[in-house]
Amino acid sequence: MSPVLAGVLQLIALVAALALAYRPLGDYMAAVYSSPEHLRIEKVIYRCIGAHADAQMRWPAYLRAVLAFSAAGVLLLYLLQRVQGGMPLSLGFASISPDQAFNTAASFVANTNWQSYSGEQAMGHVVQTAGLAVQNFVSAATGMAVAIALVRGFARSRTGDLGNFWADLVRGTVRVLVPIAVIGAVVLVACGAIQNFSGIHEVGQFMGGSQQTNGGAVASQEVIKELGTNGGGYFNGNSAHPFENPDAFTNLFEVFLILVIPFALTRTFGKLVGNVKQGYAVLATMGIIWLGFTALMMWTEFAHGGPALEAAGAAMEGKETRFGVGGSSIFSVATTLTSTGAVDSFHSSFTAFGGGIQLLGMMLGEIAPGGVGSGLYGMLVMAIIAVFIAGLMVGRTPEYLGKKIGTREIKLAACYILITPTLVLGFTAASMALPDALGSMLNTKALGAGSHGFSEVLYAFTSGANNNGSAFGGLNANTPWYNTTIGLAMLLGRFLPMVFVLALAGSLAQQKPVPETAGTLRTEKPLFAGLLVGTILIITGLTYFPALALGPLAEGLS
Repeated sequence: MSPVLAGVLQLIALVAALALAYRPLGDYMAAVYSSPEHLRIEKVIYRCIGAHADAQMRWPAYLRAVLAFSAAGVLLLYLLQRVQGGMPLSLGFASISPDQAFNTAASFVANTNWQSYSGEQAMGHVVQTAGLAVQNFVSAATGMAVAIALVRGFARSRTGDLGNFWADLVRGTVRVLVPIAVIGAVVLVACGAIQNFSGIHEVGQFMGGSQQTNGGAVASQEVIKELGTNGGGYFNGNSAHPFENPDAFTNLFEVFLILVIPFALTRTFGKLVGNVKQGYAVLATMGIIWLGFTALMMWTEFAHGGPALEAAGAAMEGKETRFGVGGSSIFSVATTLTSTGAVDSFHSSFTAFGGGIQLLGMMLGEIAPGGVGSGLYGMLVMAIIAVFIAGLMVGRTPEYLGKKIGTREIKLAACYILITPTLVLGFTAASMALPDALGSMLNTKALGAGSHGFSEVLYAFTSGANNNGSAFGGLNANTPWYNTTIGLAMLLGRFLPMVFVLALAGSLAQQKPVPETAGTLRTEKPLFAGLLVGTILIITGLTYFPALALGPLAEGLS
């Protein structure tokens, strides 16, 4: 079987699995977030945290709960890292330095999971399981809660209420993430992923000599890092490491975990607003972009552009032979079009245009299908922009799902889409102007000072501000400048958009739905899906094209 055919068959199998899970999972999540009942374990959690789960919150109260919970998470994870050296199961690792501890705490709470360290050489078992893995669950549940709050803004009339953050957080964790994660971890263990609390071992190498390696609760953390679109990893090799991702089947299974909830949330959206066709329109938009990017990436990486590529059969540098170009391309697009950041190959070793596709996927806002929760609310904000543009073209007041898109709504949507580019381009420009920041490029002088070196810095801040977490190699990000600025980019890129999303949800929830007329734009039709795709690509292109031209495009054309 040719590598190209193998890649296509993997993609077909993945699409089939996602299609089978779409309706039952989407309906289940709609039932979870609309149920008036609380499970017994949920009631215990509410008592422990002092939450009144049935109290309705307006958007300022909902936002305060999100920010307070996240701030507490940053503080606790920071402290856990700072005292690691004195804790049991630390594997002899020292406490983490202040700037790196801040960067890591901000990263995992912001659902980014950017790592400026090698996991097997820095983090003990307690920090990995009680700190990082816990945040993998609750940061994902926070994103889902904000998305559901925005959906309620469309669904509710003249109340201003968006539900209860604590109930949404607990339900998303207990009823959605934990059950799927338990099943997924069993699958990974059965396929060869490790799950233990062993210490450091001396192991022999194939070519002679030895090296040290340690175990860990890898399978349980691997499954939620993918399912919650988190990223990171127990090992520096990330999902290319055989302890995390043993073979081609687990590779495809992990891609399925990354995509299943973000895609299924469109069904949940349709059910909660009372019109599943609206969910299908959003699903179609996400699917068109995802399939298009995947096909383009596979074509780019399979192209034979020189003797080395022809000898290998494709662009195999930086890719695992057990996954091949097809599996690596599918995984790469899935992670950069979501806020996952896990990698099964070396992104910096992709072709120049392949690296540009990865960058562009993040620059779209990671909305196809995007992160758990964040992908849905990001796409709905873009839908509001698309409706507004359509309204300008026909001279009508724009409406979406029966709610008028007025001055306040469009200002909030505009602020949402401007935050990330401001962070990415601003921090990249500052880094290119500072000698110490430029000194972090570890390539040769000719390469590091050129377009690929610029791409490394651009990728780092694009990944941080979009809460992705993957990286181009060749950049030493473990410096005070990058630890601090990328940490700030992750926090601001995560929580400032949530401010505008929740304010938008509150504004919509106060409105009374307007009836449809002959002039109402039918947002469940293919025409609107096409308009939405065009809006996303044009806005992103106009914003980032100059930066892309200096980086991957210049490198690819040179």
